Amino acid sequence: MQAFSAAIEALNWVTTLWLIIIIVYQLYISIYGFKRKTKDYQDHDPKLKYLVLVPAHNEEAVISGIIENLQSMDYPRDLYDFYILADNCDDRTAELAREMGANVLVTHKESPDTRTGKPIVLQKALIALEGYAKKYDLVIFFDADNRIDTNLFREVNSQFLDHPEADIVQCYLGCKNKKGLVALYYYMSYTITNRFFQYAKSRIGINSVIGGTGFAVRADYLQKRGGWTAMSLTEDFELQVEATCEGKRILWNNNVRIYDEKPTRWRASLRQRIRWAQGHWFVCFKNTRRIFRALKEKRISFGEFLSTFLYVYSLTPFVFLVLQTVMSSLMQIFVWTGLMPSQNAAVTFWDWFWVNFPSVMVFMYSFIILFYIADWLDNHERFRPLSLIKNVLSLALNTVIVAFAQIWGLFRFRHQKVWVKTTHKINAPNEGSLYDPHAEGSGQTLKTVENSYLI
Repeated sequence: MQAFSAAIEALNWVTTLWLIIIIVYQLYISIYGFKRKTKDYQDHDPKLKYLVLVPAHNEEAVISGIIENLQSMDYPRDLYDFYILADNCDDRTAELAREMGANVLVTHKESPDTRTGKPIVLQKALIALEGYAKKYDLVIFFDADNRIDTNLFREVNSQFLDHPEADIVQCYLGCKNKKGLVALYYYMSYTITNRFFQYAKSRIGINSVIGGTGFAVRADYLQKRGGWTAMSLTEDFELQVEATCEGKRILWNNNVRIYDEKPTRWRASLRQRIRWAQGHWFVCFKNTRRIFRALKEKRISFGEFLSTFLYVYSLTPFVFLVLQTVMSSLMQIFVWTGLMPSQNAAVTFWDWFWVNFPSVMVFMYSFIILFYIADWLDNHERFRPLSLIKNVLSLALNTVIVAFAQIWGLFRFRHQKVWVKTTHKINAPNEGSLYDPHAEGSGQTLKTVENSYLI
């Protein structure tokens, strides 16, 4: 029992030290999020040409919104083309898109066992659009449920022109909905991340995280990669890590937004987070050696290495906290039942609690204080004391879901072939959105295009 107790003690202190490193780093990064938001580029006239890709699987409920949005962008119509990628749809997604004048690329499964999902359709689309790097400067990706600020193309155009070193730009990720305890947690998480992680990192010259939608990639870089090659369940994260290890620059744009629909049901959130966790762990284990090699070969700085390494292992705190809780509780049970003398119990539950109490307080600080500050700075939402109860309840309940998803995803990280779709239903602009498809001076309407293509 003494050996068992010593092992528990060693495990407890190692995991606690790791948690402290992550927390200290996050606190350091967040300091730069308090700085006043400023543009790091000058405004330029439209010059760069976009290829816009919108994967869509059974999205007839929302597809009209993104098409209307893209038809109304404040950007010269001859400088961007967009394609709806109707991926194995058995509803009217492709038909509705064609009726609205969109270019449509249709994919079908070659056999019942053929792998499907967002990475597959992106790969097929870029193969079908052969020569895109000669025709377009940038490839930008959106999801079918998104709404977009109409000046987004202008802002990203200016940022790339002022920053020729940039290979990828990720835009601010907003939320279309935040009602209910599930969607509220997403809103809180994204609000904190946008201000005190993404924007903060951009202030000190560290690569941003690619968020799955609303990011633009230089077309020539994408072509040199062989098209779309990130095939995990978190293809965005995979692209981010690989590009960083290649020494590429990923910038953040805090001035324009993509509005994304968040799940409102517990089961849908759990399924989505398990998929995210599966993909994250897969990319983590696949690229750990690559990150160290990139540092050794001086393709990335130590600061970039530290940021990337800590982010790929950012799911470990939940795993470690659960592991510590189980082991320390087991130790306490041994003491209570007399199986182990109390003097031999190196770490009991209460020892664990007081060691990790500061970590819990920092967690609450991040999700409460930093959230309200970010919500005020970025969304102009004032603190309302009554909202605190609901926010804490949402935080507590969803943290359990997130912890379970990340642990389950760890056990299933090798399974990267089954893509679980999140159903979207909200087809209206979010309340208070900068997006207004009917605003005066919006982009020209897209000409009707009758053809669609099979890929």
